[in-house]
Amino acid sequence: MIHFERSLMIDARADAIWNVLGKFMQIDEFAPLLKSVDALTEGPDGVGSKRRCHFEDGNSVVEEVTEWETNHRYRVRLSEAPSMPLHEAYAEICIKPHTQGRSLVVWSMDYHMKYGPLGWLMGQTLLKMMMGKVLDANLKGLSEKVKAPRAIAA
Repeated sequence: MIHFERSLMIDARADAIWNVLGKFMQIDEFAPLLKSVDALTEGPDGVGSKRRCHFEDGNSVVEEVTEWETNHRYRVRLSEAPSMPLHEAYAEICIKPHTQGRSLVVWSMDYHMKYGPLGWLMGQTLLKMMMGKVLDANLKGLSEKVKAPRAIAA
């Protein structure tokens, strides 16, 4: 499997970040390339939760939670992504509390490409470039969402 990750130090406590990330069905509130999300399961978010993410370019992917540690991390298995040349893929988001109310958020991907050695080369080059842009944009969107001023109820 190919492993790839991006990280961003966010000026917010881990619980504030989880308040956004823990709303699994609402990732489109901060991921800029997502057009919409369909909830494919009902009930509380956690292991087994499933969503279909629709991208601005017309593609989509199904993500199912395989691991869930409240206030810390979750891991999803990606499927039903015909536009991506993948045999299997997983994404994980992890929050690591840091000093002075800051937190490091690490977003990683693990994937196995189709097409043998040529696919492996594509995965190491083109897919990493493409996914780097997506993960960087998602982390930036997450940071902006977490730090956005909240309306105070009167």
